Parts: sequence; structure tokens; C-alpha cells
Amino acid sequence: MTAKDHSAQSRETLDVIHRMEAALGAGSNDMAAHFHEDFLWRGNAGCGIKRGLAEFRANWQLPLRAAFTDRTYLTEKFLADGDWAACFGHIEATHSGPFMGLAPTGARVRIPYMDFWRVEDGRIADNPVFVDFAAVLAQLGRDVFGGEGWEAYDSGAKTPPHPE
Repeated sequence: MTAKDHSAQSRETLDVIHRMEAALGAGSNDMAAHFHEDFLWRGNAGCGIKRGLAEFRANWQLPLRAAFTDRTYLTEKFLADGDWAACFGHIEATHSGPFMGLAPTGARVRIPYMDFWRVEDGRIADNPVFVDFAAVLAQLGRDVFGGEGWEAYDSGAKTPPHPE
């Protein structure tokens, strides 16, 4: 593939992602135009793995929308390389439904994320995702690290162990 072809493919990939993200932001319930029916959504711990569009909708999209309403998607940066694209950003939303055992608080939260997508035939085929649920829970008053998070090293409250 020539550099020109690679650049064109990167632009096409990014166009697919921008259309999908616009549909999500608009609250679309039909994501078939953006994802292969059998695509793989691979989340980090706490998020799970979704095989296909039906699982993605039932086990990610709808629960997220039920737990967090009045969502605004704020992607900070997109990157594209051939058939792969990536972004990082956050969602600003209201905690309106149960989330990880917590009753709705009405609090506005920031949900940090990183997304990676592989596009095939103009639709997303693979989607590794990293959503920082620990940060969301901390905003809602639950420390999933039980006071043992390594931020304490940054502030000097704890001294990290050093191997001999």
C-alpha cells in the first residue's frame, strides 16, 4: 500500500468513527450502520466483553444510558492509522440510575474513556475499550482501592516499596 493509499484509508476509517460517534451522541438506538453485526466489543474489567450488536446494545448501551442520563460526549483527540482509529475523552453525565450497586445520586460525573476501532468494509469490526469506572465510582464516594491507590505515592502520603 502506498503512503497516499494508507492516508486515504486512515481518513475513511476516521469518517466511519465520526459518523458512529455522532449517532451515539444523538442517542441513536440503531447502530447497525456503524458496526458489523458480529463485531467484538472488548472492555476492561468491570465493563465486560460484548459479542455482536445485540449484546452490545443490551449489555452496554442500554445499561449505560439507564445509569447515566443527560450525556455529553467530549472526545479530546482522534488518531487514525489505516484500518484502525482511536480516541480518548470523557462523557459528562448525570448519575440517574443504579450503577455498580450504588443508588442514583443525581451527581454530575465525568466518565473517562479510550476507544480503539478496527474498521472493515465501512463498519466497525473490533472495538477494544477502556472506561475508567474506578474514577466514576470515586466521584460517587466509593474508593474501589480501599485507600490503597497509588495516588498516595504521588502526594507523599505513602512511600512505595523498593526492591533490594
